[in-house]
Amino acid sequence: MENRRQSIVLFPFMAQGHFIPFLALAQLLEQKGFSIVFVSTPLNVKNLQNSLSSPSSSVKFAQVSFNAADHGLPPDAENTDSLPNDLIIPFVNATPSLKLPFRALLSDLIKGGENLLCVVSDFFFGWAADVAHEFGILHLIFSVTGGFGMACYYSMWLNSPHRDSQSVEFLLPDFPEAGKIHITQVTPAMLVATEKDPLTNFMREKIAVRKLGIPVWAIGPLLLSEKDRSSTGRRSTISPEDCIQWMDQKEPNSVIYISFGSQNTIPASQMMKLAKALDSSSRNFIWVVRPPLGFDINAEFLAEEWLPEGFLQRIREQDRGLIISKWAPQVEILAHKSVAAFISHCGWNSVLETMKYGVPVIGWSMAADQHYNAKFLVDKAGICVEMARGISFEVMPEDIVDKIEFMMGEGGEGMRKKACEIKETIKDAMRDEESYRGSSVKNVQEFITAAFLRKEKTSAYTK
Repeated sequence: MENRRQSIVLFPFMAQGHFIPFLALAQLLEQKGFSIVFVSTPLNVKNLQNSLSSPSSSVKFAQVSFNAADHGLPPDAENTDSLPNDLIIPFVNATPSLKLPFRALLSDLIKGGENLLCVVSDFFFGWAADVAHEFGILHLIFSVTGGFGMACYYSMWLNSPHRDSQSVEFLLPDFPEAGKIHITQVTPAMLVATEKDPLTNFMREKIAVRKLGIPVWAIGPLLLSEKDRSSTGRRSTISPEDCIQWMDQKEPNSVIYISFGSQNTIPASQMMKLAKALDSSSRNFIWVVRPPLGFDINAEFLAEEWLPEGFLQRIREQDRGLIISKWAPQVEILAHKSVAAFISHCGWNSVLETMKYGVPVIGWSMAADQHYNAKFLVDKAGICVEMARGISFEVMPEDIVDKIEFMMGEGGEGMRKKACEIKETIKDAMRDEESYRGSSVKNVQEFITAAFLRKEKTSAYTK
């Protein structure tokens, strides 16, 4: 079976948390001998051009036009990272305008001689299936979320069980195995959703196809190296080398790492309480700070408005904390022996990275599937304690300190042992040796075989 002449089109949603796994998928498929066409809008393509570090990489980046201003969005808004939270849904609603440019792109690729095997698009681009099928091309959806969190999230949108419950806790009708869901794990968008609002219709339309019994291949975890991750258009206020040098001076399991991802942030009041907790604690920490809610998401770091008076000076004098603005070399931090725990929003990329390196989690989930990822880490994996949920949760400095101290004590030691066991399970799933192939490696090959069989049947039918 000859793979090298086949091309696969990858089309992710325009957000950092989606680009990273799609780029990792591009690397994986390229290693299998495929040509990759990675599709996005002009500004994203510009930022991603140098994102794959291998000089031998042949991934092609292709542009589809997107005019943000036509949809009431700021000019040049082509990525959720540059948008405040209240514009994310309008941004999602604007993406079907990519359908016509994407159709034109596929037509051009075919006319140009590309031998297309399949199109792999994001969940948010379900309409890409219609376009691919117009050209007789197999279409697949790549979910950038975990299986457990995705199942809970989909069930919530399809069934809205909280509406029929008289209790603050309830079961998912089609996924009772998940255990009870608490009302605080229901996102604000779900709480206000009705049967007729656009977001509910959008989500249910996209999710409904999952009930058709189509095959699912678990091919993860898909993770970029830190070198590639740091090349995806992100810049930090500290170099990875300086960060690691600071960590090298700390004892093993003595540093708390804090980050809420590339998209999420917390209100200024919560940021102040977190800083007070870190101030009163004697523990080392690395904290990635993004502008709090209500501030320009692209604003410069304003310590005097966001942090307690004298906070930065005290931690510098004590040499026990690093404050990093907006982005940090997360993979290298989590891989370092000094890290004891990760205060995280529980986005799936961060969950995969923390499990890969055997680091337990203090969960502060924010939105979407994050609440259910946190539930998975607590109830199923046993490597997480929850500290807060969402941006309106009342969290006090003493509560934060208690969770940090738990992770630094015997409780955290037990979770680190469990996290290391999961780390080995992940390694096993990704093993690709002559005498042994892990489950993820087998699933990738099954997906490739199925794609070839589908193309052969289509070709035979059209002859």
